[in-house]
Amino acid sequence: MKCPYVFDQEFLDDLPYEPRVLLVDRIESFDEQARSFVCRMPTDVPMPFTDAQRVHPVKHPHHVSGAAMVHVTGMLGFVHVFYMLGLRHAQGWTGYGTHLHRAVFRKLVPPGKPMLCSCKELRTRFMGDRIFITYEFEYRHEGDIAYESKQSAMWLKTDPTTS
Repeated sequence: MKCPYVFDQEFLDDLPYEPRVLLVDRIESFDEQARSFVCRMPTDVPMPFTDAQRVHPVKHPHHVSGAAMVHVTGMLGFVHVFYMLGLRHAQGWTGYGTHLHRAVFRKLVPPGKPMLCSCKELRTRFMGDRIFITYEFEYRHEGDIAYESKQSAMWLKTDPTTS
């Protein structure tokens, strides 16, 4: 995969959500051997929760919401299984977060410059029509860590009749 890589139509059509809530717009780097990749998250575009903030310059400055950052972990999980494992939602595969082992918000991110969101596959267990994966995420904004977490998800073949 040549990076930066803008998501292709096949990927966008297979998303279990509308593309407008993908919240990342391209893959910046992709290392299949290291089981990791980085996606760019623009912060100067409409975002759920962030757009609904009642902003006060001191008490509540405008920032990328933590809910949006956590949602992006699920989207990165989908990028992972689509491009690294070859799983397709259209073929019956779907994923659900199961454990938020650790999550740390290190920096308030004002809308404007993009974040670089890395996803690393730490452990994968294949169990027939179930795959359990533990991920490590790190989001950087202007070189600083803004969010980091360790999370797990279960990917299920919900319709075993599809191939």
